[in-house]
Amino acid sequence: MKLHWSPRSPFVRKVMIAAHELGLADRIHTVRTVVRLGKPNDDLLPDNPLSKIPTLVLDDGSALFDSLTIVEYLDDLAGGRLFPPKPARFEALTRHALGTGLLDLLILFRNERDKPAERQTAEWLESFAAKTRASLDRLESEAPSLSAKPFDIGHIAIGCALSYLDFRFADLDWRAGHPAIAGWHAEFSARPSVRATEAVDD
Repeated sequence: MKLHWSPRSPFVRKVMIAAHELGLADRIHTVRTVVRLGKPNDDLLPDNPLSKIPTLVLDDGSALFDSLTIVEYLDDLAGGRLFPPKPARFEALTRHALGTGLLDLLILFRNERDKPAERQTAEWLESFAAKTRASLDRLESEAPSLSAKPFDIGHIAIGCALSYLDFRFADLDWRAGHPAIAGWHAEFSARPSVRATEAVDD
């Protein structure tokens, strides 16, 4: 299997953490793939017309895209561990949606912050900041439940989102006022799968 990959992407990281957890990392050949909002990657377009990563190309040449789809495929391949049965499945998927939604807004937040000051929209910046604070408050209340549940797709998404805050938003000091989820994230960060996939600027 070939994975269009970047060491910077938190969405790719979700896939790679899952691959390590499932014992499949050595079956995935990673291909460094650069994607930009303003310029499609011509080499990626045949596999993914959206020019987005992660994209997993299977041995038969077919391609899967979106991190959730790819993780579910890998989980099925490994016999199923990261998607619990109902009713816990819906709780895990909702937590996945929270973590992935937080990642989506953080990327928009970063894009807006990186604009020259005269081109930034103050209302957007405050909206992104408010949603980030609200998400952290929700995670703080859910930290005990996260710690008590078996590791699943929701844990991966939430952990990747918090790690992305460390990677791109160190100035926000998100741990202040959120000791429970900060403690949970420390445990998440110690997992071998997470340590093997740390985000880097290359």
